Amino acid sequence: MKKKHVEIWNRCLSVIKDNIPYQSFKTWFEPIVPVRLENNILTIQVPSQFFYEWLEEHYINLLKKTIKKELGQAGRLEYSIIMERSSYQNADPVTINYPTSNNKKAANKPVSMPLDINKGRNREIPNPFIIPGLKKLKVESQLVESYTFDNFIEGDCNRLARSAGWAVSENPGKTAFNPMLIYSQVGLGKTHLAHAIGLQVKQNYPEKIVLYVQTEQFINQYIDSVRNNNQNDFIHFYQMIDVLILDDIQFLAGKEKTQDVFFHIFNHLHQNNKQLILTSDKPPVELKGMEPRLLSRFKWGLAADLQSPDLETRIAILQKKLYSDGINMPEEVIEYLAYNITTNIREMEGALISILAQASLNKKSINLELAKQMIDKFVKNTTREISIDYIQKVVCDYFGITVDLMNSKTRKREIVQARQMAMFFSKKLTKNSLANIGIACGNKDHATVLHACRTVNNLLETDKQFKIHVDEIDKKLKF
Repeated sequence: MKKKHVEIWNRCLSVIKDNIPYQSFKTWFEPIVPVRLENNILTIQVPSQFFYEWLEEHYINLLKKTIKKELGQAGRLEYSIIMERSSYQNADPVTINYPTSNNKKAANKPVSMPLDINKGRNREIPNPFIIPGLKKLKVESQLVESYTFDNFIEGDCNRLARSAGWAVSENPGKTAFNPMLIYSQVGLGKTHLAHAIGLQVKQNYPEKIVLYVQTEQFINQYIDSVRNNNQNDFIHFYQMIDVLILDDIQFLAGKEKTQDVFFHIFNHLHQNNKQLILTSDKPPVELKGMEPRLLSRFKWGLAADLQSPDLETRIAILQKKLYSDGINMPEEVIEYLAYNITTNIREMEGALISILAQASLNKKSINLELAKQMIDKFVKNTTREISIDYIQKVVCDYFGITVDLMNSKTRKREIVQARQMAMFFSKKLTKNSLANIGIACGNKDHATVLHACRTVNNLLETDKQFKIHVDEIDKKLKF
């Protein structure tokens, strides 16, 4: 039997789910855990300080209404944020409770950490990034100037990470998400986002020392310092950085000595309110070959993932790149490219460059036929499954409506029929379950999807105009 606080929260979730987009619900509400219900106060546990701040800023009114609906006018919501104290404090993790913004004065104060300032900071320290013997400390950031926030397209797939990154760039070292660990599969933009944060920090705080380093470069520098017997200078150099961006942290796996050195650098920077930004191809819990004490520090701040972009985001990425380069390309070519390469942004941009190069070198016009020839080289002999979002876009384009309108609660006949067609084709052309199709098509249940499919099949037999619409959409989907 479920405990009462779990039942109450589940009822709240059912209301919230009907009032916000599915991806937002999945990002911001699925990770929440109900903790207890005492004296009409429901306590929920959230993963981080940033998570709490985002909920308070974007969903507080919805939360208040939902809590009052379930608990009455006296009902209140309280947040529990799990934070780990530093190992030198030898303490268990601490729960910090925050009430909703009605009564923030009642909140406990976060744990403060003592500072341990390095006394040798004023002496001249060799810089591993410049020619040996050059004593002046001048650190080139190694940031790519084109990897800005303006060029980073936001979507449901990366909204959490981008928002956190922007907050870090506005106040480096002083937010609750330090370190910030960005993780994703290859080619989804984690390096771009890390550079964007560094560039924005430089713009906001020109006096700060910002440094981007690939982990393999860091490892090689440490090996050189051991060979030259100047490990302490290597450590002291990194302790002077204000914002350290370490890319592909997973390459530290199995390198115990380098991990030990990075542990001391990490501690010093963190204790002195310096910002650490890390990237990885895996979340912290899946990183193998890492010292537990280092892994625990990776979890102090925020671990934000970048997911594969949906169709609209992929199209926006291509349009942004073409606009930046001053190139025009037919919309049907852009959509074809975005539809066929779905999991890797870098590969999609590579295909775009190949199409442009082929058109330029052979003096061919950019059209759908050329795009198909080039795409076949990127997606060789693979059976492609049409996605639900692509089906929705084709159906909506055909009827001249937006996807949001189609998935809204309106009961207008033409909108309902478009939604039913999208469900029908999703069941016919994809391997998704009825439940998943329903969620993607306006948060409907599986029974609604079944009813939609039956309705479409009946109309195909009785309504000639309807059959013409379905046949034409079917051709567009299979092109």
